[in-house]
Amino acid sequence: MKLEGVKVVDLSVFLPGPYLTMAMADHGAEVIKVEPPGEGDPGRHIGVADGPSSVFFRNANRGKKSVVLDLKSDAGRDALYRLCDAADVFVESYRPGVMRRLGFDWETLSARNPRLVYCSISAFGQDGPYRDLPAHDLATEAYAGVLSLTHGRDGVPAMPGMAAADIVSSLHALSGVVMALYRRHATGRGDRIDVSMQHASLAALPNVMGPAMAGRPQPDPKHERTTGGSAFYQVYDTADGRHLVLGGQEIKFVRNLLGRLERLDLVPLCERGPGPHQAPVIEFLRGVFRGKPLAEWMAWFEGMDVSVAPVNTLHEALDDPNLRAQGAILTDDRGREHIAPVVRYALEPARPSLREPGLDEHHSILDDRH
Repeated sequence: MKLEGVKVVDLSVFLPGPYLTMAMADHGAEVIKVEPPGEGDPGRHIGVADGPSSVFFRNANRGKKSVVLDLKSDAGRDALYRLCDAADVFVESYRPGVMRRLGFDWETLSARNPRLVYCSISAFGQDGPYRDLPAHDLATEAYAGVLSLTHGRDGVPAMPGMAAADIVSSLHALSGVVMALYRRHATGRGDRIDVSMQHASLAALPNVMGPAMAGRPQPDPKHERTTGGSAFYQVYDTADGRHLVLGGQEIKFVRNLLGRLERLDLVPLCERGPGPHQAPVIEFLRGVFRGKPLAEWMAWFEGMDVSVAPVNTLHEALDDPNLRAQGAILTDDRGREHIAPVVRYALEPARPSLREPGLDEHHSILDDRH
């Protein structure tokens, strides 16, 4: 596997850091999860459990080793120093300043181990006026402007269903770690990586930043291309209380659907691009789609060249035939389901361990690393 031989010391909790290090474990890295005494990573206890820990925890921590260390004690700090001295990567997600107070800042660890790649993921980054503010995913998305574009039909900012700031910052951090490891081959030195969830969220808006960067007024989401201003990029109700989406605005899709519905007269409104002028098309399609249940509509669309999709429940998503055919859902020996690694290599595929570590299960490795 791609990361065999890479050793990672992971002090992160909740989602962004653990998701990053799990991806590395899936591809062969040895990840040692260092947890605080007591409950360990709070993610162990968040949400539904289907085994020794929550589904949330195992979805971000499979394949790792767990040790508990009290970093306020001399023994705990000494043990962590030994781990870091032999590590390739160090990951932490505490508020800025915490690692320095404990003696595990970048300067200290890199002086001991110059090859170490040191990665910090935080809400607002290691400097700047917000660095000490407490925040999780939702607050960083709000600061980044994401929620100003994410509205319900009532025009009020809506709660996103995905922890986008967590996941996007995690993937930026993963790319940073891999780039630093690659560069280390030439320089012999590691590097310091600082990933801000706020910054990562802002960077995820390249397709909708036009008005702000061009000096235009704040856009009204309901009139914009991907947030409600297009009839062919829209969520529609069906007769059974379900929903479908049209997800492609190319005029060929517009002509195919409106032609079958015998309303080609509406095509010119779509050819003008998104905006309030598409309201008649949206209202027409809303009336049409309310006329049948979701399953009948999906059957009606079969064979048509139109971008359409059902709004699946989580159960339906896990049972999706395309994902199943690609092996995207794995089942462990307990019958529990897991999402497979997304990156699929032809020559060195991932071999994820479908087991999360028990709290402090691998404490004995500390003795092996003196």
